[in-house]
Amino acid sequence: MAWLFDLCPPGFRNYDVLRKYPVILARMAHQHVTATLAAARDGYGTARLDLRDAIPVHAIDGVLRMYEYEGSRAAATERAVDLVERALAGERWHVRPRTPDPTD
Repeated sequence: MAWLFDLCPPGFRNYDVLRKYPVILARMAHQHVTATLAAARDGYGTARLDLRDAIPVHAIDGVLRMYEYEGSRAAATERAVDLVERALAGERWHVRPRTPDPTD
């Protein structure tokens, strides 16, 4: 649960309902991470135009690299939170047998 709290605004730690019902915490974390991903995508798409008169070109390139990194990190986190949320909601997965590698 600590990881899910880390993904949410700090004030969320004050709500007992989130400790009592982790599925709600997972839902809130999922929504927060999804919003972060959307913000990174929007920022990437608008940074060059919005910042062209405010900062030098090389700084814009740095901002775009930051958005790329943070966007990919947010996307990976969103997938992980989705799995946790689904597991807390009762979804179960079964391990598939490993397919033999012909090079082994």
